[in-house]
Amino acid sequence: MELYYYIIYKPYEVLTRFTPEGNKACLADYFKVPGDVYPVGRLDYDSEGLLILTNDKALNQRLLSPQYAHEREYWVQVDGAITPEAMQRLEAGVRINIDGKDYLTRRCKGEILAAEPVLPPRNPPIRFRKSIPAPWIRLVLAEGKNRQVRRMTAAVGFPTLRLVRYRMEDITIAGMQSGDIRQLSREEIYRGLKIKAFKDGR
Repeated sequence: MELYYYIIYKPYEVLTRFTPEGNKACLADYFKVPGDVYPVGRLDYDSEGLLILTNDKALNQRLLSPQYAHEREYWVQVDGAITPEAMQRLEAGVRINIDGKDYLTRRCKGEILAAEPVLPPRNPPIRFRKSIPAPWIRLVLAEGKNRQVRRMTAAVGFPTLRLVRYRMEDITIAGMQSGDIRQLSREEIYRGLKIKAFKDGR
């Protein structure tokens, strides 16, 4: 079986699936790939950025297994002038609710960005309010619970306005526009994700 590997820049308000649901846009509206290629993991409907598409089942299992943590970097625009103290709380771990259960997030890395990152404009843009700052922060996590980043920033009092997944390990969306797709070789994707090739050649 021929294996395919793609990275895409998922646009805002697009489902992380190839089948439509109601009147919501899905990946098939933007990307044309072989029929057995699917997204690895998910990115929320209202989030943007990096998503991997492949038909490599071994890679899919590896990336989704909790025992193999891999870094995910998010660029997050928040509502209000977030403080260094709030960032310290995010880095140390905060309590959030996941499926009705209390969960303490793992330690992560974070910083307040000095300038707005270079990203394609969102369509539609966030609601701008002149009296309330909307700075950007960077968070690097090694876990991916449902809507985790949004729950984390809300827990420290600064709700997420815009969320972009920029990087997974060494693979990034640098230079890509919303809706772009890029095909990679097996070697490129495994090296970028810091995964050694499987011995059976899958």
